[in-house]
Amino acid sequence: MAEPKNPRPVKAYRDQNFMDGPDGRPLRILAEYLEPKERFEARDISDTILFFGSARIASAEEAQRELDAVNAAGGDPAVAETRLRMSAYYEATRELANRLTVWSKGLKDSQRRFVVCSGGGPGIMEAANRGASEAKGINIGLGISLPFEEIINPYATRDLSFEFHYFFMRKFWFLYLAKAMVIMPGGFGTMDELFECLTLLQTAKIKKKLPIVLFGNEFWNEVVNLDAMARFGTISADDLDRVYRTDSVDDAYRHITEQLADYALQHPGAYI
Repeated sequence: MAEPKNPRPVKAYRDQNFMDGPDGRPLRILAEYLEPKERFEARDISDTILFFGSARIASAEEAQRELDAVNAAGGDPAVAETRLRMSAYYEATRELANRLTVWSKGLKDSQRRFVVCSGGGPGIMEAANRGASEAKGINIGLGISLPFEEIINPYATRDLSFEFHYFFMRKFWFLYLAKAMVIMPGGFGTMDELFECLTLLQTAKIKKKLPIVLFGNEFWNEVVNLDAMARFGTISADDLDRVYRTDSVDDAYRHITEQLADYALQHPGAYI
């Protein structure tokens, strides 16, 4: 059959050059709002517990294998020993996510509530998704396209796994549904997420009650000195109460579940 002399023009939304170009940016941003919204509504998800932390922290099993390999090769074990020590945070994340998922599944409310959510990558993110998955709970992975990070970890629920292009849209979905946050030791990304949330709370852009657990006193006391900020007057003394510090999974679990029972369960429709 001969080609038509005047083929139909390409529809704008099917024109990949347009969609990928600067003029298509508003549509790409809107898509990263609407498509996740549709998926969350399909699963009746309106409340999450966020886990943030380093993508570089390995499981205890993996870290032990690395140390054994270094020792067998006669190398310097210092880095591998640090990796093994830091793996305690992976295992704590895994346990806490597991216990919070079991607690959530036991709530009488028929709506899926307090679903574990992470950035979908390796390290602490993987541990959170893994713990929830091992409790047979659905969980969320809000991934982002980066040149140096692996694809989304295998423990995130498949239809709740995402890959964002825009950091700010990913952050929106982190915080819009969040009712609690657990911050494990991490790098620049973790600091960014922590301080953005604290800023939004301080400026009342987030009006809901949002408990924040800083897990790992050895790390946080050395890396972030919030007490000094209050002492120098750059934050108020009351701002120190915005975070809850602990080294204990039991303590973190108790604090989060008590806070959620007192506030989020009483106001199920509260968002930002």
